[in-house]
Amino acid sequence: MSPSGTSYGWPVEPFDAAHPVRGVLGDPRTVFNDPPTPQTLLSGGGSFTFHFGVDISAPDGTAVFPVVSGKVTHVESDWIGVDTGGGRSFQYWHLDAAVTTGQQVQARTTTLGTIKADAAHVHLTEISGGRIVNPLAAGHLTPYADNTDPEVRSILFRAQGGVLLPNFLRGSVEIVAEAYDFPTLPVPGAWQGMPVAPALLTWLIQDLGGNAVVAETVAVDFRTTIPDNALFWSYYGRGSYQNFCVFGPHFSWAQPGCYLFALTRKPFDTKSVPDGVYDLVVTATDIRGNQGSRSRRFTVHNRPGWIGS
Repeated sequence: MSPSGTSYGWPVEPFDAAHPVRGVLGDPRTVFNDPPTPQTLLSGGGSFTFHFGVDISAPDGTAVFPVVSGKVTHVESDWIGVDTGGGRSFQYWHLDAAVTTGQQVQARTTTLGTIKADAAHVHLTEISGGRIVNPLAAGHLTPYADNTDPEVRSILFRAQGGVLLPNFLRGSVEIVAEAYDFPTLPVPGAWQGMPVAPALLTWLIQDLGGNAVVAETVAVDFRTTIPDNALFWSYYGRGSYQNFCVFGPHFSWAQPGCYLFALTRKPFDTKSVPDGVYDLVVTATDIRGNQGSRSRRFTVHNRPGWIGS
């Protein structure tokens, strides 16, 4: 499809073939101030942001081209911005620049720059109408296919940082789901096998007969855009950290991240359902609709005393 249309090809050659994607919109980007300890994970300060584009793997020194023709608006130490008109622009990160501000550039023709040493990828951000949008959504970066199913690995009930037994829940509880997706095309080097975030996470509560008690609810949705970074810990649960995470002076080389998603923006009030036994079903969905689910049985017991159902 023409690079001047709504969809566009890849910023590295070959332009009309998919390349490995090692990071997607919404991935956690965490840099902790303190060393790697449980206390740091649960309460440590630092920089916590949503990944604002896609990371396309390519060797250092690879030439990067604009995906849509336009005018260079920014040439910074680590990124280049191109305005393509109609309220749309693109950012290309981790490049040694080969263009200047104000220059007109042509898709598939003008070399914006080359991938910096030790970067091994170009980060692509798409902005439309002043809002970051998902380059992997249908009708954007093309061709792109995804045939891997996301995985919901675990579901936890927590209160005041401690894990609760699902056999006995009362009052307000935090519910987090550990969930991952994985790139369809193998990522080379040390990033091979590293997870990415699912595009969508939903949940519902049903009784033992399979009847919905709490209708399906969206917990996290990165399919089109991302929340404000100030809300990071409202969408990710404490204990989350990114691939190759930084903990103070420690760089976790080749260590995969841990993605815990908060199912609700504030603790779930178990008094919103009658005392009883239920199944919580969490479903993770990727940008192409592939899904993976997990359920966790739990008991609500808000009435006085400790005797079971």
